[in-house]
Amino acid sequence: MVKIFTGKVVSTKMKKTVTVKVERKFRHSVYKKTIIRHKKYKAHNEDFELKEGDMVKIKESRPISKDKHFIVVEKVKN
Repeated sequence: MVKIFTGKVVSTKMKKTVTVKVERKFRHSVYKKTIIRHKKYKAHNEDFELKEGDMVKIKESRPISKDKHFIVVEKVKN
């Protein structure tokens, strides 16, 4: 099963790599409060002209480097 996430680009300082912050919401099992958690993923990017703040869709792939195992699939919006 391939994981696909949607997140916001937070860094474009590396060559062919962007850092994407993915947020997820869930309800706490005891307190029933909505909690937001986030995680940053490094994603491979060759085709898209991206800048910080862009929303992108990333897909899991084979390991490209030590930390990078996602690929940018599409740019969702600015």
